[in-house]
Parts: sequence; structure tokens; C-alpha cells
Amino acid sequence: MNSIIISMVATAGLIISGYSLAVNMPAEGKAKCGTCHAIDKSSVAPSFMEISQKYKGDKDAASKIATSITIGGSFGWEFGEMPAKGLGANDTEIQSLSKFIADLAK
Repeated sequence: MNSIIISMVATAGLIISGYSLAVNMPAEGKAKCGTCHAIDKSSVAPSFMEISQKYKGDKDAASKIATSITIGGSFGWEFGEMPAKGLGANDTEIQSLSKFIADLAK
């Protein structure tokens, strides 16, 4: 019985922590990138967490991610190519989202 309760509490904790991460996604991430990207799951494109892990420890991660978003492409992923500036993100949105993605793996 105790193990069931512990499992339920642990599962609830994981659900809540995952939910809070999704809630904190910047609005431009949802509006401009959410069609293809999710924070923690690959679908049409790599997850933000996978992208963050790729650049973990790189002091220029946010800048490199911003450049990738701006120019578009496949960047060595096994997904299709991302269009330049995604769904029309402006430079301010790209900078903000790039920092958010880079900071996920920290």
C-alpha cells in the first residue's frame, strides 16, 4: 500500500513539474514554434530540451541557436528543414526564445 502511495506522489510530482515547465514557455515559443517543437518531446522537430542538450556547456549556445532560427535549415537533425525565422519570428522574439532554449539544459 505504501509503495502505491509513493508511486502516486512521485507521478504527480513529475506531472506538475512538466506542467510548470510548459507554462513557463515564452509566448513566442508557443505561437511561432509550438506547431513543430515541444519542450520535452520530439515530434515534427527536435524538442527544445534536445536542442538545449546539444549546446550544453557552450557559452555561445544562445547566439548559435538564434543564428539557426534566423537562417533555417536542418542543422544535422533527422527531421525536415526548418524555414528561416520559423513562422515569422522577429529578431527580438528569436533572441528571447534562443536564450530560453539554451538555458533549459542548465
